Amino acid sequence: MTSALIAALSTACAVWLWTGPNTATTRLAKLLAPTAADPRWKALLHLLTRPTAATSTPARRADAWRRASIELCQALAAELSAGHTPGESLTRAMAAVDFPDPDLLRPVIAAARDGGDVSAALTASAPQEGGEGLRRLAACWEVSTTVGAGLASLIDRVAHTLRAAQAHRQDVAAQLAGPRTTARMLAVLPVLGILMAAALNMNPLAFLFGSLPGLMCLTAGVALDVCGLWWTSRMATQAQS
Repeated sequence: MTSALIAALSTACAVWLWTGPNTATTRLAKLLAPTAADPRWKALLHLLTRPTAATSTPARRADAWRRASIELCQALAAELSAGHTPGESLTRAMAAVDFPDPDLLRPVIAAARDGGDVSAALTASAPQEGGEGLRRLAACWEVSTTVGAGLASLIDRVAHTLRAAQAHRQDVAAQLAGPRTTARMLAVLPVLGILMAAALNMNPLAFLFGSLPGLMCLTAGVALDVCGLWWTSRMATQAQS
């Protein structure tokens, strides 16, 4: 019973340390202020108190481009239905959509406004990751220009396909949220163990940084921890692709 309670408390503390608010980690830093003068403790506290919100990653940037492509197709279809010309419709639709990098699409706007090759501009401006919607839109524009097919109907089909793909990715991401959280919790457990050892005056940092066996244990532990996080992230990314 006691071991189960300790395990439950340790798990709860690990989750709190990883996902807790900044105010809580600040209080932790104050409690450990006497030992925080040691540079090794400063590095450990920086690891615990860093912001948990991740900056813009390639995956998030690609997702933003996919969402913007869906909005562009919907806006373009609405403009075409209102009776505007394709070039004018594309210019108005792109002005209404918030793209991750608007400067990247300036050649497309220029081609639509001046009567240039819009399909080539869309293909050249589409990012490698997340630019599938723009490339499909370029193909629709090319087919409409070459064969004379209805551009509005083609874009409606592309928008429907993009929305279905986006819904599938969101469903997969929701199912992967649990395994990702578990992996992060397991990754932070060694840090919790170091803190518990320090609270018992066992001086774990002196062993880890001041002796060869400690350095070997630290190196192996960090390497295994990083490999575990990388492998989990890789499997999740492959499942979403």
